[in-house]
Amino acid sequence: MAEELKDKIYEYLSSHYYLNLATVSPQGRPMAHTMAYVSENAVTYLATNKNTRKVQNIMHNPYVAYTVDEDDPDWFNMQALQVEGKASIITGENELREVGEIMVAKFPVAADMPPDSDIIMIKIEPEVIYYLDYSIKFGHREQVNL
Repeated sequence: MAEELKDKIYEYLSSHYYLNLATVSPQGRPMAHTMAYVSENAVTYLATNKNTRKVQNIMHNPYVAYTVDEDDPDWFNMQALQVEGKASIITGENELREVGEIMVAKFPVAADMPPDSDIIMIKIEPEVIYYLDYSIKFGHREQVNL
C-alpha cells in the first residue's frame, strides 16, 4: 500500500504546476510563497531570485512546508498534498544542469529566459507527505514518511 500511495503522490506532483511554500522569517513570522516547481519523485525544485525573503528564511531555518492542491469549489472532490521537509540551495553544476533540463521539459518558456546570475535553485527533500482525497471520505488523509 505504501508504494501505491507513493506512486499517487509522484503522479500528483508531476501533473501540477504550482505549490504554496511556507517558510518562517528570522523574526518567527510565517510567510507563504506561490511558486512554480518541478519534481523528481517526491523531491521538488524551485527557481527564485537569491535575494528573496523565502531564500533568507530558508538560510535561517531550512525546514519548510508546502501544499499542492486543486482550485475546485466541490469540497467532496478535493485532492491535495501537504508536505513537510527540508530545503537547501543547489550548488553542484551537474545537479543544476539536470534540474534545468527537468524545468525546461515542464515549462518550455524557461528555455527562452536569459541567463541570470541572481537566480538560484532550491531543493526540497520531504520528510512527511499527507495525501488528501475527500472523494474517498470528507477529511480522508493518508501519511507517508520518507
